[in-house]
Amino acid sequence: MIVRDYMTTDVVHVEIPGNRDDVLKILKRTGISGVPVLKNKKIVGIITRKDLLRKPEEIQLGLLMTPKPLIIEPDMDVREAARLLVTRHIRRLPVVEDGQLVGLLSVADLMHALAKIKNKEEIKDHYTSLTFALWEETPLPVVGRVMEISGVDAIPILDAENRLQGIISERDLIRSSSIEDSVGVSDFSNGTDDDEWTWESIRDNHTISFGISKVQLPNRPVRLAMVKNVISVPANAEVSECALKMRRARVDQIPVVNGDKRLVAMLYDRDLIKAFCREPAE
Repeated sequence: MIVRDYMTTDVVHVEIPGNRDDVLKILKRTGISGVPVLKNKKIVGIITRKDLLRKPEEIQLGLLMTPKPLIIEPDMDVREAARLLVTRHIRRLPVVEDGQLVGLLSVADLMHALAKIKNKEEIKDHYTSLTFALWEETPLPVVGRVMEISGVDAIPILDAENRLQGIISERDLIRSSSIEDSVGVSDFSNGTDDDEWTWESIRDNHTISFGISKVQLPNRPVRLAMVKNVISVPANAEVSECALKMRRARVDQIPVVNGDKRLVAMLYDRDLIKAFCREPAE
């Protein structure tokens, strides 16, 4: 089982020079979480949804991207690549051959492989994560800040009766975001007390106006942006079954519920591929 057999070969990418707005359009249109950055046909970085949300005022690709990403070769063993994704806490590995980008191996690609393995291990034993939830009336900018502080990619949303109503993810935040342009002013005055109409006052007062362009989340309740048709699984669900559900629904996480349909944990794809690492080689 080698990377070449599972990687995505039609890789969406951006090039330097370029700008943030192009990346935002790609992420909104495709729903993917990040893209490689090329310069002179060589890979120089990766830009993700997290980068856009964490640096909302930055527009230069070179300052937004993570430079010098970890790369792999197409003949690498898939399980070793999975271990790299798990240990490095990343979601994608550019695949390079003869110095050229030939593919991308992502967590989603490995979920496809995992769905085929027929791993019957129950998820509760190793792979579920404790979670927290937010109220459905929480404003989107607050949700974005909570995600940034906590480091999670998705948060379950509850109503006033503590019932699971939806899921909000970084993908949903990006889809709801927009580019907001404004004007900022820097005051370089020397602080003199001269009358403002004197020549000395005019000479010593300097202001510079400059444009600000940033990724902005609208100030509206999270219930208007969340995914409402939530797929959930019980704690005794099997690994490959969950991988198949994630792939079919094109989601990165699934809530885990008890017999009363109450939220008890979250299952993330990045944790589920740990099972792939544990699978013995055939």
